[in-house]
Amino acid sequence: MTGPVICNQVSPELTGPLAAHPSKPKVIECFDTRTPWNIPAEAEILVTRFFEAWPTAPKVAPDLPRLRFVQTFSAGVEAYPDWLLRDRLVSCGRGLTSDQIAEYVMAAIMRVEKDIESFRVSKASDWRSRPMGRLSGRRLGLLGFGAIGQAIMRRAQAFDMVVSAVRRSAWADTPPGLQACSSAEELFASCDHLVLAMPVTAQTRGMVNRELLSCAKPGLHLINISRGALLDQEALIAALDAGEISSATLDVMTPEPPPEGHPLLGRPDVFVTPHISYAGGISELDKFCARILANLDAYIEGRPLAEQVDFQRGY
Repeated sequence: MTGPVICNQVSPELTGPLAAHPSKPKVIECFDTRTPWNIPAEAEILVTRFFEAWPTAPKVAPDLPRLRFVQTFSAGVEAYPDWLLRDRLVSCGRGLTSDQIAEYVMAAIMRVEKDIESFRVSKASDWRSRPMGRLSGRRLGLLGFGAIGQAIMRRAQAFDMVVSAVRRSAWADTPPGLQACSSAEELFASCDHLVLAMPVTAQTRGMVNRELLSCAKPGLHLINISRGALLDQEALIAALDAGEISSATLDVMTPEPPPEGHPLLGRPDVFVTPHISYAGGISELDKFCARILANLDAYIEGRPLAEQVDFQRGY
């Protein structure tokens, strides 16, 4: 007797571990990233990740009469079609790449504060002194305090930075050393570096707008490692031009990739990377494999899934 049918869209490396699960599943490999919605009708479980094609999926759902459980590698689920996730069990990849993203954030802060490359001595006339920034005592703001925000806080505190945060849900306990702010406006007004680390929902889409940016402490460095849709990019350009903030590091944009000639590309005060802050984790696929296997246990036994998506909250 065989177990559930699993459609694997993530990696051939997952097929063996999935097939070896005690439930004896049948694993079907489906690696056509151009049409990921072509899911076998017999599939009960879909293991997928973000592909550029997902936002262009047909509006009408294909016939998937047996699909019950969707496991995504990506932390955010806003790019998937509504028909894929609604009325099904859904678990996301929240927390799988938090360490890598936190390291990226610290590198971005170091780049602004230390800019060590500009101090390289290549000829005798380069040997001169000039001011350099610092991390100790600088205030870092976190707009969002999930797994990524917590990983950033731990690293920032190791550099003796002062860390403040705002989160959507109420604070049950404030972690040691963290200063909880009552509003995004308060956070923007008090920080030297500020990280957007919230999921995109109907409530957070475009929330970093002209009004919020106008509250920024002079010299603010804005870092977005979450989703481009959190940030009004025209408002960012206006805030930079007005000197309301000094610089931005963007690992995410809207759209991705940005078109040639996009006004944020090539600006000396904006550092753009191609949505790679999650990279660098040798074991990220291993972590994902462990999550899907644990969730497969939970699914078979009727227990709650790890990192199950709450559609009331939108993530």
